[in-house]
Amino acid sequence: MTMSNPEIGRPVMAAGIRTNLHDVGQGSPILMIHGSGPGVSAWANWRLSLPVLAQRARVIAPDMAGFGFSERPAGHRYAMDHWVAQAVGVLDALDVERADLVGNSFGGALALALAIRHPQRVRRLVLMGSVGVPFTITPGLDAVWGYEPSLAAMRSLLDIFAHDATLATDELARLRYEASVRPGFHESFSAMFPAPRQRWVDAMCSAEADIRALPHETLVLHGREDRVIPLANSLTLANWIPNSQLHVFGHCGHWTQIEHAARFNRLVGDFVAEADAAAASSSPK
Repeated sequence: MTMSNPEIGRPVMAAGIRTNLHDVGQGSPILMIHGSGPGVSAWANWRLSLPVLAQRARVIAPDMAGFGFSERPAGHRYAMDHWVAQAVGVLDALDVERADLVGNSFGGALALALAIRHPQRVRRLVLMGSVGVPFTITPGLDAVWGYEPSLAAMRSLLDIFAHDATLATDELARLRYEASVRPGFHESFSAMFPAPRQRWVDAMCSAEADIRALPHETLVLHGREDRVIPLANSLTLANWIPNSQLHVFGHCGHWTQIEHAARFNRLVGDFVAEADAAAASSSPK
């Protein structure tokens, strides 16, 4: 008997991509989009959030094309247009008309782009350690995107991701290294972000005017000690998005959802519940 892999949920076809996703809980839908670290999957990114938020909402967490256990079609071009189409395709496949979006890092840029292009599909936005505005690539992000598989390289990346050194264990390094060398994983990852990598930061940016025009209530989250994505990104987003609020976590690197899991889950859960309450109070009695 083979052991089940918790990273594998169920497949749906989304914009022509056989997409692995997790779909748990009931209530208002939340689409959670992971980051772009080597070997990442939706489950690896959101494993501490899925069971908690699923007590209050329907949580949908897909592996985006090129990551996790979703299909990697030969010759597929990894670009924001295609990732946005896949994310909308996930909503369509699940008959979800409108969702709250939670985007981590790369996933934040994707959530921003989706909200700009398909505003009617989005109720509220949560952007955590987000890409999507102009910045000079950090040495940390350059190291993440330039990862070449080895246990030592993965160990060093964990030290960049986490401010709390006790989280960057040898066991986690081994698990993430093994994930990064599964068949096809590194091939698609290395094809996404070849050097020079500043161009990929720039390609993920949305236009300032479009961000300023966003009508959605937005929660912006960032770790103060983030060495991958600068805190200044979230200050910019909070300044540009009219209906935004900013929460900065002290003693926290790029893994807000792991280093401060309980606070992260409470903030996001309350933010979504606030929209539910507003909708209930405005509906005809």
